[in-house]
Amino acid sequence: MEAREGKERFLKQRQVLIFFVLLGIAQAGSAPRHYSVAEEMESGSFVANLLKDLGLEVDELAARGARVVSKGKKMRLHLDRQTGDLLLNEKLDREGLCGPTEPCVLPFQVLLENPLQFFQAELRIRDINDHSPVFLDKEIILKIPESIAPGTAFLIECAQDLDVGSNGLQSYTISPNSHFHLKLQNSSDGIILPQLVLDKALDREGQSEIMLTLTALDGGTPPRSGTALVRIEVVDINDNAPEFAKLLYEVQVLENSPIGSQVAMVSARDLDIGAYGEISYVFSQASEDIRKTFRINAKSGELLLTQKLDFESIQTYTLNIQAIDGGGLSGSCVVLVHVIDLNDNPPELTMSTLINEIPENLPETVIAVFSVSDPDSGDNGRMVCSIQDHLPFFLKPSVENFYTIVTNTALDREMRSEYNITITVTDMGTPRLKTQHNITLLVSDVNDNAPAFTQTSYTLFLRENNSPALHIGSVSATDRDAGANAQLTYSLLPPRDPQLPLASLVSINADNGHLFALRALDFEALQAFEFRVGATDRGSPALSSQALVRVQVLDANDNAPFVLYPLQNGSAPCTELVPRAAEPGYLVSKVVAVDADSGQNAWLSFQLLKATEPGLFGVWAHNGEVRTARLLSERDAAKHRLLVLVKDNGEPALSASVTLHVLLVDGFSQPYLPLPEAAADQAQADPLTVYLVIALASVSSLFLFSVLAFIAVRLCRRSRAAWVGGCSVPEGHFPGHLVDVSGTGTLSQSYQYEVCLMGGSGTSEFKFLKPILPNFLAPGEERASEANPNFRNSSEFS
Repeated sequence: MEAREGKERFLKQRQVLIFFVLLGIAQAGSAPRHYSVAEEMESGSFVANLLKDLGLEVDELAARGARVVSKGKKMRLHLDRQTGDLLLNEKLDREGLCGPTEPCVLPFQVLLENPLQFFQAELRIRDINDHSPVFLDKEIILKIPESIAPGTAFLIECAQDLDVGSNGLQSYTISPNSHFHLKLQNSSDGIILPQLVLDKALDREGQSEIMLTLTALDGGTPPRSGTALVRIEVVDINDNAPEFAKLLYEVQVLENSPIGSQVAMVSARDLDIGAYGEISYVFSQASEDIRKTFRINAKSGELLLTQKLDFESIQTYTLNIQAIDGGGLSGSCVVLVHVIDLNDNPPELTMSTLINEIPENLPETVIAVFSVSDPDSGDNGRMVCSIQDHLPFFLKPSVENFYTIVTNTALDREMRSEYNITITVTDMGTPRLKTQHNITLLVSDVNDNAPAFTQTSYTLFLRENNSPALHIGSVSATDRDAGANAQLTYSLLPPRDPQLPLASLVSINADNGHLFALRALDFEALQAFEFRVGATDRGSPALSSQALVRVQVLDANDNAPFVLYPLQNGSAPCTELVPRAAEPGYLVSKVVAVDADSGQNAWLSFQLLKATEPGLFGVWAHNGEVRTARLLSERDAAKHRLLVLVKDNGEPALSASVTLHVLLVDGFSQPYLPLPEAAADQAQADPLTVYLVIALASVSSLFLFSVLAFIAVRLCRRSRAAWVGGCSVPEGHFPGHLVDVSGTGTLSQSYQYEVCLMGGSGTSEFKFLKPILPNFLAPGEERASEANPNFRNSSEFS
């Protein structure tokens, strides 16, 4: 909605701009307004107030960007936007700007930028009396024959005054004398020509030289003056004056003619002979510009060029040339020198308004307003203006050689952020000259691109038991915009699973997207979780995007193996019964253990660390089975203690140990003997007493033991239940799901046991191992051997 309202507002502004541009063009074509100012006024002097002429109020001047523009690059006027006053930027010298031309007028324009409008105006520079009359020759020499009759007038050199009008040269005076008086005559050009009129005949013998002072006066207030010395030499009679072949010479000279080249050749003749017939050529009434530009050969009459000609400054020179003979008589002619224009000035470009930076997505925006000019004439002064074709801009002509550069489509900063516009102005002369002006336009950014993550989803791995505030990874997004529109802020988005405590698990650095674990994670409690992160830029309005992050918790070896069987709960040790007739490889027991870790951290291996009699028993390294390693003999001790180590495959490895008690019996009927510790205590008694007791006991109980053994065997064979009835049987088997599929130490389905514990009045208790298989004797042993044919080769003994 805001974008549509902004677009409608821009369209209305553009319509108003076009209306005022057309209005400005219409007003620019109207008659110019006239203003005047005296020359040599200080910079900043008031000229006029333009508010009434422009039809504007004071507050509208700054809003519409009012300014003064003029032809050329030098700005001599300035418009105060706060008051509407037109002020001088510098002192104006009328003589330097216009020379003898009167009136002296400087055209200028008042430009209103918003909307575009032009006002034509002229500034007239009034002359002040700031120059005195000056004689170019401080000494004027006149040679007058003594035969000249009274009343004869002699033209003398006039003075030069750069001022014009009433401030210019007005009159001459001559110092008092008895021979001459001064006569003033106006020429067709409006120049006052001073003439000396002879009042009294000259006598060379009485006075050969007369010195007079000639004074030139202007009409200023107060008047200024200049003087020159007139030296009159009285000569002998010369009755023939020189005569030119033509009274008017017209020549054309190219403005690029080299210095020293011949401009014209004048010629005069004198009928006199001798010194009176020798002619010399001189300039007459020549201005300072003429004397600087031309030189005449006094003997030959050859007119030569002494400095470069410039058609743009002066197009025609009028030269008065006198031919003076040796007797002082003279004749004159006029040489008109026409300067032919050449295309020696490239076009000039004056920039009035320039915008160096515009926002993207704005159509038809004015970039620059400029004017072009060429001081040459004819085709040399006609110009063609252009810019590059491949740019999204067009050149629009206006009035008085003014042009505007306008965008023809909306610009996209992400496609191109900078344009170099070259304005080429070419004249139509031969050869063609051109001027180029370069403009650099920057396109400012608008927030029109949302952030984009480098990946739509991220997978991060984190090992459990990590330290809090650990850096676990990063997410990254980019934004094609610039400045604040490309500055991104990262955040965690609410998880889809409301049960996930995301705020207590991870945090994100809002500036760079770094992710941190807030607390230590436990693989056994949480293996993986996922959440979403967002990236939002700082534009207005802000744009955002999101990505999915999955965190995979890696297992660490932080759980030692736990032994399920035999139980290690601090109760009386469990004793395994092994018949002495057992074959090698007989299954004594199985150590069952589990590990809460996963992978190789949960791979268990078993090792027999310590045994009462080394080499008698062995432990299967992969499943924890304890088997006999050889045939049992009568010499083997009845009681054995085995220490089994259970170790996982983690790094570093963790382990647990379990102790097995093994009792060797004959047919499962031998009573449980005292533990080795009790026997050791008795061994400390008197050896003689011990021997006597043993001998007495052996003799007296031999018979009794035989009877009891016979009765026990008979009872066991008759009813096995009689033995079981006196035992405390566990209420259930070990769970069937404890199956070691990978051989890591849990109880296999092939071996499940019922443990029977029987209490009695003896020093200890009996423990019987009853396999659930139908038979425990030789057939069962054969079955066990068949299930593990390579037992002896693959088991590990210590």
